[in-house]
Amino acid sequence: MEFKTNSGIWGTMFGVPCIVADNFLKLASDGQIKVLLYILRCSGRAVSAEEISANTGVAPEQAVDAVMFWQQANVLTSDIAVLKSTVQLHTEEQPTSAAEHETSPRTDTAPPKKTLISPSEISKIICENADIAELFKIAETILGPLNPSMQNSLIWMFNYLGLKKEVILILIGYCAEINKPNASYIEKIASSWAEKEINNLETATAEVERLNSAHTFAGEIKRLFELRQNPTANQKKFISQWQESGYSTELIHYAYEKTVEQINKVSFEYINKILISWSESGYKTPEEVQSAENEYRKKKKSETSASSDGFNADKYKVFINNI
Repeated sequence: MEFKTNSGIWGTMFGVPCIVADNFLKLASDGQIKVLLYILRCSGRAVSAEEISANTGVAPEQAVDAVMFWQQANVLTSDIAVLKSTVQLHTEEQPTSAAEHETSPRTDTAPPKKTLISPSEISKIICENADIAELFKIAETILGPLNPSMQNSLIWMFNYLGLKKEVILILIGYCAEINKPNASYIEKIASSWAEKEINNLETATAEVERLNSAHTFAGEIKRLFELRQNPTANQKKFISQWQESGYSTELIHYAYEKTVEQINKVSFEYINKILISWSESGYKTPEEVQSAENEYRKKKKSETSASSDGFNADKYKVFINNI
């Protein structure tokens, strides 16, 4: 079978290096090919990682990784304006040299912004720093092959945030366990640990235990509340508050059931109000609450019009809110 091109439909054209067709059609991923084609199409003007993502369907972080891939393959050069713009917009700073990267001071008020280091500079840092070399080696056993973004993140956490090698490994191990081994998520937690001065085996292990407990607790609440989607940021605040307050999942579920009975929907605010009321009254279990409810029914039976279950629902709402 023969294939022919219809030159009549071509308007303006742009060139693709022969080396791409000769050597990289099998080696490069679909995303890398897409990014290259879009950059070549936009030759002469600056484009951001976000623009590349919007027009190719490749995530911004993967777009930057693709740029670095083509740089390493010598298909693109780092002095092309469009590539500088892409990298700069993604990292918010110009790339620094290896020397600058090693000597940049860490501030105590806020972690410095992440800078992008070229593959050749990363190789130099690995050769000169045994701790980073070991960090990379062990990290690969946890995460698999490290892409340029992850390599930059590990160096940033070690050199800029000042986290110890073993602390970083505990962190990435935790992120891998919860299926969130991406660089941006790991960096977010790393920044938090640096601010909280979690920087030794004891404190890092304790923090991972706390995070695991919170993750399990939130998952149980999601199951009990029959939520189809993960809790929102605001809902997570309530869940965290309930865990810190020591409410049992049984008591929370009972408050959930009472909420649905009274307002016919799941309201974290309403559930929280009930839990606070119960806590202020000293009730720690559903059984204690039920005992108080029974006493309330007995006292109010003669004063209220009977409902199907023997007590007035409207007055019970008042009871719940003032118990």
